[in-house]
Amino acid sequence: MTPTPRRAPRSAARGAAAPSIRDVAAAAGVSYQTVSRVLNESPRVRPETRTAVLAAIESLGFRPSRTARALSLGRARGITVVTSNTILYGYAATLQGLEEAARAEGMAMGIRVVESAAPAEVKQTVEHVSDASAGGVVVIAFDPLGVAVLEALPEHVPAVAAAEPAAPDRGRVAIALDERRAAADATQHLLDLGHRTVHHVAIPSEGGGAVPGGRLAGWRDALRAAGAGIPELIGCGWDIRSAYAAGQRLAASPDVTAILCGNDDIAQGVRRALYDAGKDVPGDVSIVGFDDIPGSAYWTPALTTVRMDFAGLGRACFHAAVAELTGGPQPEPALTPPALVLRESTAPPPG
Repeated sequence: MTPTPRRAPRSAARGAAAPSIRDVAAAAGVSYQTVSRVLNESPRVRPETRTAVLAAIESLGFRPSRTARALSLGRARGITVVTSNTILYGYAATLQGLEEAARAEGMAMGIRVVESAAPAEVKQTVEHVSDASAGGVVVIAFDPLGVAVLEALPEHVPAVAAAEPAAPDRGRVAIALDERRAAADATQHLLDLGHRTVHHVAIPSEGGGAVPGGRLAGWRDALRAAGAGIPELIGCGWDIRSAYAAGQRLAASPDVTAILCGNDDIAQGVRRALYDAGKDVPGDVSIVGFDDIPGSAYWTPALTTVRMDFAGLGRACFHAAVAELTGGPQPEPALTPPALVLRESTAPPPG
């Protein structure tokens, strides 16, 4: 399945042309330059004129173009990426794709790291990328920090999101990998081997919101479709130590024979906990990871995992951001679908 960008629906009725800035000017009896000054909150507009323009905007249902406003404010022809992490594989590989695409187009790319969801931190980040020098903006919204920045961005900032597939439409172009289908396929692989159910150790961003992440949702989809029991979700942090603790908990139960891990780092911690508990992989317990990080093919045993096209996601977000910045048509994302890579860490259950 090829992902497509999502946009907010137009306020105008289907088939009817959306009102333009010149329509507003005609209704208010002013020039379109005056309307532009009102939209840009210029102080050089008389109060009575501003009131007339705002009334015309409300009456016509006019919604200013983000791109047109961005260009009128003289935004730089470059890209700024907002991310909460530059080390974890999914984030780093997405950044790699963004940088490759920017370099190929001869455009500058900056990175703004948001360190917490505290209002002051989010405000500073939003102010930074709202400046015209930031150019087009890509928000890596894989986690609550990125989502907080995305939601706080002013309408006029030309921005796109690398998003979780289950993320709600926030009125921005959003591009996602089909993690839900991939997780369902990984879970089904374990069920097809004969495991009665599959336990899941989730990444932190999957289970905290009202809408489950794609990996969590796909795991549940496959278990429900097979009529298998859905075990209690095991959560952990981004660090391998917390994954090891989750693995210890699972290793203590003789009923656990198959585990889907939220990413390959978690799989590494779980694998070590099973080893320390005397559990053989895959003889006693099968493990599937997610992301196919470099080196996962060389573990002992080599890790069965899901290969994700994060670099392609980064390139697609770059081209979408350029389209937002310049007013060009949105390109169709060219992404390789996630794929289950079968290796040595999965086998039929014991006995």
